[in-house]
Amino acid sequence: MEKNEEERIGTRTKRNKKEKKKKKALKIFGVIIAVILIILLGIGAGGYWYVKDKLGKMQQVDINEEELNIDTQVEENLSEYRNIAIFAIDSREDDYGKGNRSDGIIIATINNKTKEVSLTSVYRDCYVQIEGHGLDKITHAYSYGEAPLAISTLNTNLDLNIKEFATVNFDSVADIVNALGGVEINVESSEIKYLNSYIPETSRVTGLKTSQITRAGKQTLDGVQAVSYARIRYTAGGDYKRTERMRTVIMAAAEKLKTRSIGEINKFLDIALPKIYTNISAGEILSMVPDALNYKFTGNMGWPYEVKGYTGAAWYGVPITLESNVKKLHQDLFKEENYEPTETVKTISNKIINKTGYR
Repeated sequence: MEKNEEERIGTRTKRNKKEKKKKKALKIFGVIIAVILIILLGIGAGGYWYVKDKLGKMQQVDINEEELNIDTQVEENLSEYRNIAIFAIDSREDDYGKGNRSDGIIIATINNKTKEVSLTSVYRDCYVQIEGHGLDKITHAYSYGEAPLAISTLNTNLDLNIKEFATVNFDSVADIVNALGGVEINVESSEIKYLNSYIPETSRVTGLKTSQITRAGKQTLDGVQAVSYARIRYTAGGDYKRTERMRTVIMAAAEKLKTRSIGEINKFLDIALPKIYTNISAGEILSMVPDALNYKFTGNMGWPYEVKGYTGAAWYGVPITLESNVKKLHQDLFKEENYEPTETVKTISNKIINKTGYR
C-alpha cells in the first residue's frame, strides 16, 4: 500500500477515534475464542464426555449451504482444505443478527493432509461485490444478511469453499485471556506508548486493573494488556498492522492453551463457549480432537495484498486488482501455481475497475 494511503488511513482513524473509542475497546480480540475452540480442544480421548458436555454451551445455528455460492470447480480444487470463517461483530449484546458489522474477519485454513493451519485476515474496508447490495465494504455483508451472506461474499470474491463459521461477541474478552494465564507477546519499543495509552480505557470498560508496560521484548500480557495491544493501529502499517497483531495474539493464545491443565481449560471453556455462535456441531468439533495436537500454525497474513484508497459514499480499500489478488492468494495459501480465477471473480474485478478507475 502506498505511503500516502497509509497516512490517509491514519488521519481518518484519528478523526473518528473519540466517537468509536468505547465501542472498539473489546472488539478485535474476540476472534481468538473461536479459533482456539475449533483448533485446539486437544485434551485427549479421556476427556470426550467432558468436552461434549461443555460444547453444549455454544449457540448453534443451521445455515443452508445453497446460499453460500460455492463454485463447483473451486470446491473440487480445494477439496484438501477446510476453510472456516471467523467473524468478530460490533455488538456487545447477545445479538448475532442483521445490523452487526463484522469488524474482524479471519479465514482459518486447515490443510487436511499436513495439519498445517493458516490465518488470513480480510480487511474490513475491502471493496467487493455483495449479492443484492452491489459494491461495498466487506464488513457490511454480515450486517445485511448475517453469516450466510458474509460467507457467500467471501466465497464469490475470493474463490473459496467456506461452509463453516463461528461468530463471537465481545464481552469478557479480557477475562478469557486471563483464564489462559495471559499470552506471550513480543512487544516492540515503538508499540509501548500506544499500548499503554489504551490501558486506562480498556481497564474502565472491563472493570479489570493492570499495570503499564515498561519494557520491550517478549513478555506475558494479561487480558487488559493483550486487548490494548490488539487495538494498536498508529505505528507503521496502521490498520493493516493491527490485523497482524490480532493474528499474533491468536497464535500465542492457541499455543498457550495446549499447555494448560484440565482445570484451566475448564475455566477457559466456561467463559468462552457461551460467546460463540456457530454452525459447526459439537460432534464435528469432537471429530477434530484426535488431530488437534498435531495442528501447527504455518501462515499468518492479511488480504488483499495491494490496496488503494477510494472515496465514494465512504472510504474503501480497493484491491488492485481483485483478480490479481485472488490469484496470488491461491498461489500462496493453496499452492495453486497456475491458478486462474473464476469468471465470477473476473467479472467483479472488472466492475470494480470500471467504478473506481483503478487497475
